[in-house]
Amino acid sequence: MNADDPHGPGSPRSAAEELLAASAAWDLSPNRHLHHKEVLMRQIDRDGISDARRPMARLSRRLRPAMVLPVAAVLTGVLVVTASGGDHTSAPRRSSVAGPAKDNGAAVTLDRIAAAAMTRDVTPVEDGQFVYVAFLSRENKGALNSPVRLGAPGRHEVWTAQGSGPTTRTGWIRDTGKDAVMPGELVPIVSTSPVGAGLDHVTYKWLASLPTDPEALRTLLYAQTEPWGDLSQDETVFRNIGELLRSTIMPPATASALYKVVEKIPGVTMVPDAADAAGRRGIGITREDPGSATRDEWIFDKKTFAYLGSRSYMTAAKGTGGTDTLYGIDAVMASGVVDSPGEVSADTAG
Repeated sequence: MNADDPHGPGSPRSAAEELLAASAAWDLSPNRHLHHKEVLMRQIDRDGISDARRPMARLSRRLRPAMVLPVAAVLTGVLVVTASGGDHTSAPRRSSVAGPAKDNGAAVTLDRIAAAAMTRDVTPVEDGQFVYVAFLSRENKGALNSPVRLGAPGRHEVWTAQGSGPTTRTGWIRDTGKDAVMPGELVPIVSTSPVGAGLDHVTYKWLASLPTDPEALRTLLYAQTEPWGDLSQDETVFRNIGELLRSTIMPPATASALYKVVEKIPGVTMVPDAADAAGRRGIGITREDPGSATRDEWIFDKKTFAYLGSRSYMTAAKGTGGTDTLYGIDAVMASGVVDSPGEVSADTAG
């Protein structure tokens, strides 16, 4: 569930846009490239570093209109936002855990989530259809050199096109709410070059083609995932899996296997109580990444173990006794399969 806006023929592009048009990499989805750009730049500011060679800040938890560009795009500008003050929510400082999930108690929860995923009734999605997902989200709206400030809640809808062949139009998005850039407008998700089914264009059939043996799937994901920026390979795999969970309709066996892979990622922990952007409380699965000084948290219903939403934090510097700073939060409100962009599904998430 992800997206953004094309240039007309012959229209000029800035140097930054030319750089963004570089060939796509397999390692991170368009959403997550923007995501990591922002959090990494905030880490730079927090540590007192100013380095124009670092990637540009993530502009939002998901792509916005006028930002539909290929994966692997890295801007050379610097967007600096401080991590203290402003309208934000904090969480207690969490220590990193070096071992896999089985060493810290998350394994039991992930086993239950994986078992629940296998019992879900999922109708296969056909070529020509669209996977529809609607989010409620709040994102950082802090200005340059200013504290994190969460914006007003907004609705973000994504229609992901289904098809096996490469395409330059992988779907559509629509944003509504106070902070929406192009409120209510249906905007195509486009690429300057054709994108095949995969992490850059997630389709049901591609997901169904992945190995369902957890070890085989883990081997495949690690073999085809390159660490991005300051992120470790473990963190890149963790975030890629998180993006798949939040933005797709997935074959039950694939979903279950992915949760089993997460069990083996070092540093994954369980949060007993967490809330999504809609205020629904659940169990959290989280991992702190020292390289980017961030922590992503996935939230699941405590009874059904259905995926509810996610939270993203900047982590406090070690030894300061500070709290982690919330800079993004969302909730999956609806998902389903539709026949055309703009059509919505009545299926309610959670």
